[in-house]
Order: sequence, then structure tokens, then C-alpha cells
Amino acid sequence: MYQGLIHRYKNFLDLPAHTKIVSLNEGNTPLIPMPRLSKELGCEIHIKFEGLNPTGSFKDRGMTSAISEAVGRGAETVICASTGNTAASAAAYAARAGLRSIVLIPEGKVAVGKLAGAIAYGAQVIQIQGSFDDALSLVVEITQKTPIALVNSINPFRIEGQKTAAFEICDELGSAPDWLCLPVGNAGNITSYWAGFKQYAKGYPHLLGVQADGAAPLVYGQPVDKPETVATAIRIGKPARGEQALEAASESKGKIIAVSDEEILSAQKILAAEGVWVEPASAAGLAGLIAESTRPKFEARGKRVVIVCTGHGMKDPSIITESFTSPKVVPANYESLAEIIFSK
Repeated sequence: MYQGLIHRYKNFLDLPAHTKIVSLNEGNTPLIPMPRLSKELGCEIHIKFEGLNPTGSFKDRGMTSAISEAVGRGAETVICASTGNTAASAAAYAARAGLRSIVLIPEGKVAVGKLAGAIAYGAQVIQIQGSFDDALSLVVEITQKTPIALVNSINPFRIEGQKTAAFEICDELGSAPDWLCLPVGNAGNITSYWAGFKQYAKGYPHLLGVQADGAAPLVYGQPVDKPETVATAIRIGKPARGEQALEAASESKGKIIAVSDEEILSAQKILAAEGVWVEPASAAGLAGLIAESTRPKFEARGKRVVIVCTGHGMKDPSIITESFTSPKVVPANYESLAEIIFSK
């Protein structure tokens, strides 16, 4: 019986002896082949769909380890800054463990689907008049002065849990892919994947990290004071693990690039057309791969590529619903239905 990723990979995780496992059977997410997209781009593409974790995002991998460590050392309250996914995950795992959870979010900058999750799991949600980076600074300060446990990705145990996604990819494919494409926000995930591939030693992919044009400090080489992008999960102007992300890209002989919001939303539609609905930020990896495919030397051509989709489309449905035209209303009879179905 599957019991979560800490049970499955405990021999590979550097967790303290006091750790008490808190799990929602996270991990074990599918690696979905994308035949039409593969044919179009000329490479073998698989989607690592992290949106099928318990709270709908990859954050559950790191949260099970962070909360398990916090419980083991006697913490009673956990706190995080979040653009949404971390909030829902922290709240869920804290609830599972019987802990109090506090979430700081930037005012008006969090998708409703993510905020609803944090509230449903019982977190105390506080909006601050500032950015995610401001929220993170406050969270760090309060955890340095009180016994409250920090569960953002700067917590090293988050990285321990998140690196298991690299293990799963290698287990399913038999080795690492040639390329791994993924969105980059606070940069904990790209750091985790690279740590996982290096530790598992079943091959080393090139990493293609992708940021949004309006929130691309690692591409522009300087912090972005007021990051703006439709991809709310990566709307971060000063990544906490930015230096590690750049090191991972360099060591892997990969790169970090920026794409436009239009390219991200186009990639979201392409994924949905093959049955995988992801939140906008999750489509950044594919958007980056498509952008690279237009270059004279497309290095992933003919190679095996895994695209990491970090969150389910239900996390941030507003992009879809706001552009949706209300369905036509017809009388409840066969003739009317047939007329609208078969009309040109």
C-alpha cells in the first residue's frame, strides 16, 4: 500500500531523527505522454502532472517533510508567505497534524481557488499591503523571534520532499530525461529537482527554467520591485533560492528564460487540448519549450523531454471563466438540440 513519499523514499531523504511523518499520500503523480505535442515539436514529451497531489499542487511534496519535521520538534504553529499554492498546502498539512497555521498573502494578488483552499483547511489568512517578497521578509522575522515554524521553501526540509519528483521520473522512465522544463517563481522547485537528479544518479537532464516576462529577475539579472503576470504562482520579484536556481541551470548545461503572458496562456490551451488542464503558471514550462523550438538550434529536438506542470487548472480558473461566453439556451427537445449541434 502506498503511504506517501517519505515512506517510499526515506533512505534518500535527509530528515532529522525526531521527524514524525504527517502525510496525505502525496506524490506518485502520473507521467503523461503527449503524442500530438511530441509530433509537433519533434521530441518525446511527457507531462509530470503535479496538480494531482492532494491539494492540487507540487507544494505537497515539500510540505509533508516540512510539517513532519516541525511536528517532531514540538511546533504548535506554522507560518508561510504565499502566492497561493503554498498557503493551501501548509494549511492542509497543518490541519492533518492538528497544528495552527498562519498564511500571509500579498493583497489582491492570490487566485481565489488557492485562497479558498487555505480557508477551507482552517488557516488564519492575513493580507499585507505589499508584495510576496514583503510577506516573506515578515514571515522570516517573526519565526526568528518566536517559536512559530517557517514552512516556506527556504526551509531546507521542503527541498528534501520536493526532490522526490526527480526520483519518480527516473523510476518511471528508467533514467533521467534529456531535458526537464518547469516554471520558476521562488526557485525552490528547480533547486529541488536538480538536487534529486544529482542524488539519484540515474542521469542528469538539462534544465529549462521558465519565468514570466513581468516577473523574470533571474533572466534580467536584478530584482523586480513590482512583478506582474497572469501566472500568479510565479509572480515573484526576488526569488529566495535564485542563486541556487542559476547554479542548477548552469551545472545542468541548461538555461532560464522568460516568456510572455500570451505564450503562457497559449501553452495552457495546448495542454488542455490533450486533456491536461493546468493553472497558467504551470504552462510556463511548455511555453518555454515552444519558444526554444523556434530557434535555429533547437537542442531538445529528437530528445526525451519532461515538462513539469506544478498545479491543477482548478487552482486558478478565472482566466478561463472570465473569457467564457455563456452557453446558448435552447428548448428541451431533440429538434432544437440537433439544429444547434449540426448547424455550421
